[in-house]
Amino acid sequence: MLPVIVILLYLLVIAVIGSIAFRRGKTNTEDFFLANRSVGEMVFFLSLFATNMTAFAILGSSGQAYRQGIGIYGLMASSSGLVIPLTIFLIGTRLWAIGKRFGHQTQVAFFRDRWECNAIGTIIFALSAAMLVPYMIISIMGGGTVLAQISHSDLSKAPLIPYHVGCAIVAVVVTMGVFLGGMRGTVWVNILQTTLFLCFGAVAVITISHSLPLSFGEYISKLAGEAKTSALVTREKMPPQAFWSYTLIPLSSIMFPHMAIMCFSARKVTAFRRTVVLYPLAILLIWLPCVFLGVLGAATLDKVADPDGVLLLMLQKYAPAWLAGILGAGIISAVIGSDAHQVLALSTMFTKDIYQHYGGREKYGERGAVHFARAFIVIVTIAAYVVALKLKDKQGIFEIAVRYAFSGFAAMAPIMVAALFWKRSTKWGALAATLFTAACLIYFAILQNSGHPGDIIWKIGQGKDAIKVLFLNPRGDVSFWNGYMTVVPMVFGSALCMLLGSLVTQPPSQRTIDKYFSQPKSEPVAAAVTS
Repeated sequence: MLPVIVILLYLLVIAVIGSIAFRRGKTNTEDFFLANRSVGEMVFFLSLFATNMTAFAILGSSGQAYRQGIGIYGLMASSSGLVIPLTIFLIGTRLWAIGKRFGHQTQVAFFRDRWECNAIGTIIFALSAAMLVPYMIISIMGGGTVLAQISHSDLSKAPLIPYHVGCAIVAVVVTMGVFLGGMRGTVWVNILQTTLFLCFGAVAVITISHSLPLSFGEYISKLAGEAKTSALVTREKMPPQAFWSYTLIPLSSIMFPHMAIMCFSARKVTAFRRTVVLYPLAILLIWLPCVFLGVLGAATLDKVADPDGVLLLMLQKYAPAWLAGILGAGIISAVIGSDAHQVLALSTMFTKDIYQHYGGREKYGERGAVHFARAFIVIVTIAAYVVALKLKDKQGIFEIAVRYAFSGFAAMAPIMVAALFWKRSTKWGALAATLFTAACLIYFAILQNSGHPGDIIWKIGQGKDAIKVLFLNPRGDVSFWNGYMTVVPMVFGSALCMLLGSLVTQPPSQRTIDKYFSQPKSEPVAAAVTS
């Protein structure tokens, strides 16, 4: 009961912060969505990192380490620690400079203006919203899992807070925070949340290690010595094709709407430099303990029905009740921090790129835009909550995130790169890449849900020498060319569509080229790079 009380008190604090931000803010869209572009350096890093640390990073990583072993850290965290800071610095700084110069608040507004086409922005909005909703779903699933597991002290009885109630609590708290505080409230909450879950890993590892009868090294030796578990300390379950596939996943970071919108909110470009330095260290502090604890769960716990809850089971079994509550609040903080930014990003895009773009502001005014944004927040959160309940026990947090959100946004990355750095890129190339990405997501989802493990969809040749081009692996996931993940053909196919579509169509107008590629008298990015 004590851990539940601690977590509920923490959620109450989050709601209070949102209400304070509501009283401090102004009723205009620039303040509600971007906090008047006034986010400072350290706050920018804490908030940007929080937007990317979801239930995927906390619960998903430990659950996947329980299934596949310690190599999950190398699979995801190592590439994320390198690729994400590079994309933030090389792409995010240029996006920030363009947004500050021309007043863009979303990447859709930038794409519309860059390619002088309203339709391309609407299509990209629709696809981005469709891919962001699964990311919101895993956050709500993660919150429901935490509250249900942490309140389940007696395994012979039902949890004090059932899964569906836990999901509802998280959804309501997130909705209230974003509904009242907008970007300002979300950023304030992120300062508390990021600090809390950065401390979570070290405290959890130290506490659990002292409670275990053996050392971590002895447990690893035990796992390695048993045939059933030896793969957890090797790369046996992680073929090279999967490893190299995962290096493309972090490309999604800059195309996630909440990440791009955070880039627009920075006060100065120097905030990006601090983030580039601190981000890999923060990744280490989060992922390493979670992966280690997931592997320890495989060594110390009996068969776990829901691997996504292995971290919570470890806390429940080996940590004092009060500390389990604080650490549970640390996990919840990661879930809420990312979910709040996702909800805010969707409402920002809807309000700016649909409602205002198609005449809503002229009809209902500036105050009406904020009201419509808040209504959209409620509708989207309810939809994500309903789907989260439907997916319970059907798909894991890690798989949902990688299969739909990360792969889709990674495939959209060539569009952002082309828009920022290639003068010859056109709206037709962007349209071809967007439609290709959407078609792949739909096609692979159909194959995933209608096929059976081992099915070969497309192959070259016959017999033993046949090359499996597209097939379902033993887990039932769609794989490409003898084991690569679907993100590989999606990213390279999208880049090819962008390239060919642009080369065979008329180039952008000279006015657009001059606008976006001429050097202004005081270029913020250039000044930051040379300083």
